[in-house]
Amino acid sequence: MKKHNFSAGPCILPQEVLQKASEAVLNFNNENLSLIEMSHRSTAFVEVIEKARSLALELLGLENKGYKALFLQGGASMQFLMVTYNLLNKKAAYLNTGTWSDKAIKEAKMFGEVVEVATSKDKKFSYIPKGFTIPTDADYFHTTSNNTIYGTQIKDFPDFKGINVCDMSSDIFSRQLDFSKFDLIYAGAQKNMGPAGTTLVIIKEEILGKVEREIPSMLNYQVHLDKDSMFNTPSVFAVYTSMLNLEWLKDLGGIPFIEKVNNKKAALLYSEIDRNPLFKGFANKEDRSNMNVTFNLVDDSLKETFDTMWQDAGINGLNGHRSVGGYRASMYNALPLYSVQVLVDVMQELERKK
Repeated sequence: MKKHNFSAGPCILPQEVLQKASEAVLNFNNENLSLIEMSHRSTAFVEVIEKARSLALELLGLENKGYKALFLQGGASMQFLMVTYNLLNKKAAYLNTGTWSDKAIKEAKMFGEVVEVATSKDKKFSYIPKGFTIPTDADYFHTTSNNTIYGTQIKDFPDFKGINVCDMSSDIFSRQLDFSKFDLIYAGAQKNMGPAGTTLVIIKEEILGKVEREIPSMLNYQVHLDKDSMFNTPSVFAVYTSMLNLEWLKDLGGIPFIEKVNNKKAALLYSEIDRNPLFKGFANKEDRSNMNVTFNLVDDSLKETFDTMWQDAGINGLNGHRSVGGYRASMYNALPLYSVQVLVDVMQELERKK
């Protein structure tokens, strides 16, 4: 029986996507070749990556608006460096809301001045800072939309008139936003889109070509754009499976549909956390993430009992990140509502036993 997969990443994927992807490993598109042994220059795979790029723009409502989609390698961690290489001339502004923005800031400091406009480090990143000022002369402003480790999510993005960059690795395609407010979006596939090995980058081409430094080819967005995301051999399996997942989402009704489902899942679990005296949430209520729900036991002596109960219920990946502890229920697009209900039932059973 399939487990209820709350893993923070690599993420849960729809069963039909896994089925199609597994079939492609044996025989892709009736070519009598495996997807992972055929040329990435073949017509069959070029059609895959082109469709994946097109679907990404379509689902985000960015078609015909000057944006292009790339599937690159190196994860979001590589994007920390690429963003800086391609966009930072003198000064960049960052909102520090957790480990990943902290790491992005570290990379940016090697190339110029970095203004940390605000941080929530003082309270273990349990909230999203507000009411800060962004320098108008910043080359770009960088945010992280959702924080997997701490379970916070930006609900209202600051209004910055310059170049807006956002790391959406863990909540892309999960909720409706005006994505045209961003000039560059990047997301590691393994959080809410596909398997590990590829990273989606959505970029407005007009923002490039403004830095004076020479950029290595592999780190140069323009090089990848000029080669239609095929400058080097792409991660063919990760791109293909991401394409299948984007098709799945489109067929369901796109982001408007999945947002309603995600809201129901989040409401169900957060309601139980707030109601059940044995549990407490980690993140501030107004900043709670719909993707990654972080919570703790009020009484740690119940940990062994609770851990046994949720594991016996077929739940996987519930332990919190090592830097925070407690529990983290990652509820990405493909996680069904009934899996959340199973977790809630276990929490209620623990209360009855207590």
